[in-house]
Amino acid sequence: MSKIIGSWPAVAIPASSAEAPTLKLLATSGEFSVSRGSQPFKMYVCGITPYDATHLGHAATYLTFDLINRYLKLSGREVSFVENITDIDDPLFERARRDNQSWEELGGSQVALFASDMTALRILPPKEYVSVTAAMSLIIKAIEKLVNSGFTYVLAGNVYFRISKFLPELALSVEESLNLFADRGGDPETPGKESPLDPILWVANKEGEPGWNSEMGFGRPGWHVECSVIALHHLIGADYIDRHSEGSESDSFEIDLQGGGSDLIFPHHFMTAAIGRALTGREFARAYVHTGMVGLDGEKMSKSKGNLVLVSNLLKDGVDPMEIRYALLSEQYFADRMWNADILIRAQINVAKVRSALSRNEVAPTDQVISGIAASLASNLNSPLALEILENWVTDTEKGLTGGSVGELSRFIDAALGLAL
Repeated sequence: MSKIIGSWPAVAIPASSAEAPTLKLLATSGEFSVSRGSQPFKMYVCGITPYDATHLGHAATYLTFDLINRYLKLSGREVSFVENITDIDDPLFERARRDNQSWEELGGSQVALFASDMTALRILPPKEYVSVTAAMSLIIKAIEKLVNSGFTYVLAGNVYFRISKFLPELALSVEESLNLFADRGGDPETPGKESPLDPILWVANKEGEPGWNSEMGFGRPGWHVECSVIALHHLIGADYIDRHSEGSESDSFEIDLQGGGSDLIFPHHFMTAAIGRALTGREFARAYVHTGMVGLDGEKMSKSKGNLVLVSNLLKDGVDPMEIRYALLSEQYFADRMWNADILIRAQINVAKVRSALSRNEVAPTDQVISGIAASLASNLNSPLALEILENWVTDTEKGLTGGSVGELSRFIDAALGLAL
């Protein structure tokens, strides 16, 4: 049975009397408003494959969903936030073999490092943080249901999901889809597949890899199905797989939001949604929110290029984690952006100025600063504008304006922006 593993300590969100306007997000799936309500907001964010340390692209992604989590909590909405750990996947096995290390040991060390980085950056932990290995019985049960419902076929011992029914909803061209599928873990060129875009649900056991017994034989799950199952089980309920009749099409949605980096739009989130719909007969998520990619000095940041900027290395070099957070907040979450030394230097300068202003007894008026930051975040998480408002307040304070409350502003930027300054 699945369980929380390797999570990190929660940080207290200071209370604030600030009014929080309705959060509006320009999601990949269209404009999405999060109204106040008594029901928990169900958010699922795709987690790490723990074969390498947290780089700035990861940090930017998890910071984005932390802003959503914080803002909704600030507005009084309960958030059910679930995140997974893909601790069964080819990159993990390949790295472990390369380093002559067990995949369990490698995965455990990287999950611990990720948790340490998230703690330093003041990312609120998910309510449930679930590994694939811990959820294996749930995943196997779901795949067995898909097999028995006719959504699958067997090829060379592997079980594939029939994606054809869902392809009319695909926004990409066939050529684009095939290229992305090949680049991001798919096998479009495998001979004998009904469709080159069919994703694998169950991988027949390979020598040296872990496996589990199931109706499909001894093996392990493919990538996409794990997120469908973990999200549905932990956000909808343990009985979701039994209480929904397959094929009962509905306009309702199972969860409110699925999120991750823009590299997950296709195939991962498309496949996750299709599998979720096959399991429940309902649309998987009401909205899909994706973050931009982070590059370095004009180039894509990737392990193969050897140009990853690791959060842990910045911290070892003595960089204040609030400076890293501030720097990441200075760019729009949905935009691809480039990291360079100047961005961090500007963040360090501004963090020092804000801290200096917050240390004064008399400061510029803060009511409109707080309401302005709240309005900025409510408008598609416009964190650059929020920081600009804060920096203008610093300038006003340096000019000698008075009438503000240091305590109120300090508590608010901690609660809403996660900046403990």
